[in-house]
Amino acid sequence: MSGREHGHDPLPPHGAQVLVQPSPTHELPTQDLATHELPSDELEVVPGFERENLQGWIPQLASEADIRAVIEKAFDYRGDVTITRKNQDKDGSEITGYLFDRRIGPTLENSVVRLILANSNERPQIPYAEIATIAFTGRDTAAGKSYEAWVKKYWEKRAKGEKNISIEPEALE
Repeated sequence: MSGREHGHDPLPPHGAQVLVQPSPTHELPTQDLATHELPSDELEVVPGFERENLQGWIPQLASEADIRAVIEKAFDYRGDVTITRKNQDKDGSEITGYLFDRRIGPTLENSVVRLILANSNERPQIPYAEIATIAFTGRDTAAGKSYEAWVKKYWEKRAKGEKNISIEPEALE
């Protein structure tokens, strides 16, 4: 027998798992938890929220604050956006793609967005200062994909008497 089997080596072999007993300082309170029930509404920690429907929205970009706020919304959007540039001598006046990154600087000239283009694998970088408009042109692939929507579909199918219910994701175009 090895020393480890006799308890001489305190370290377990590589990859072994050790069951650790909880220390007395981390024990649950000794009060009867069955009599101390909280309503489920009081246990909710994070309130739910409604997602904005931004698809088709073309906001006005009147100030620096407007530009920064709309870019944040575009960054959270799960569809393509179309950016119209102020400088038409660049690659063209409009560019469409998924806004996957933004780098925030102290000025609009030092801040940039990065897109994955809809029709190629290019990832152009556009300074905030060159953005004239941002249009939310692509379909928001996350819209209506909440857990509540899934549960509703499940119960509708179950009410119809369906068996072996599985709800498959819809195809992305």
